[in-house]
Amino acid sequence: MSRYYQVLPRSVEPLSVEPDKTEPDSSEPVARPWLESFCPPELAGRPVFIVMPGGGYIRHADHEGADVARWLNALAINAVVLHYTVAPDRPQGPLHPAPLRDARTVLAWLRCGTSGLGADPERIGVLGFSAGGHLAATLSAGIDAGAGPAADRPDLSVLAYPVVSMVASFHAGSAESLLAPGAPVAARSALSAELAVDGATPPTFLWHTSDDGAVPVENSLAYAQALSRHSVPFELHVYPQGRHGLGLAPGEPGAGGWSLECARWLAGHGWCIPRSEWAVSQQPLDSGRRMQNNNVSEKALS
Repeated sequence: MSRYYQVLPRSVEPLSVEPDKTEPDSSEPVARPWLESFCPPELAGRPVFIVMPGGGYIRHADHEGADVARWLNALAINAVVLHYTVAPDRPQGPLHPAPLRDARTVLAWLRCGTSGLGADPERIGVLGFSAGGHLAATLSAGIDAGAGPAADRPDLSVLAYPVVSMVASFHAGSAESLLAPGAPVAARSALSAELAVDGATPPTFLWHTSDDGAVPVENSLAYAQALSRHSVPFELHVYPQGRHGLGLAPGEPGAGGWSLECARWLAGHGWCIPRSEWAVSQQPLDSGRRMQNNNVSEKALS
């Protein structure tokens, strides 16, 4: 069972879901962002990842959310799926900084150690797909969310076919949704993660396909080059074929192996259970009962 929370500007609070109603519909426009928790009691004290689905900042791709969280649970890693603010109608005004503010709020909530989820507040990663990869990359690079540069970063970052740049080889739809059509170069540069990477950017795992027809592979290459310039450890996998938006890519030749490679990378950082235990349980772990939690304090967000 998942647990649901609403993400407010400076706090994360339980979201009431009536017993006879289903969970929030992730296909609906997100006026108020929400969080889905996959942190079972068995994984208390283990690392946690913030999963950010793609969708061009106009929706959320369902297959890049809960399924990914369950995969992480199978590696003995907690997960929360962030249904960040999106703009389904592409309004005239910019969507930024709302999605990045959502992400920073959740990171601070997990970091302060009072979320009630039981995850290790010193081991928080981000895993983003496509536009969610852009959100994860901007959070990792410390880009300004409207209240000053980030005081905190994730500890690890996983980027799957991410939108990285808003100035070169970028995904026009994501840029228009995030910044509105015709945004000046200065505004797009400010949200180009490859230009913001520095020595505080966390170690990163990236993967892409070379023939991605929606988000060019140059996005991942540019981010990897920026990491290299700043001596930030990274691992990059570029597979020769595969459409955009593969998610976990089950059964896909080449790209279908990314999750195994990522698990090995996570194990190398001490976040994943040993390989001999990876296949012990083929069933998703039960995420337990809905639980209360404390708000993020002002101090935690300062």
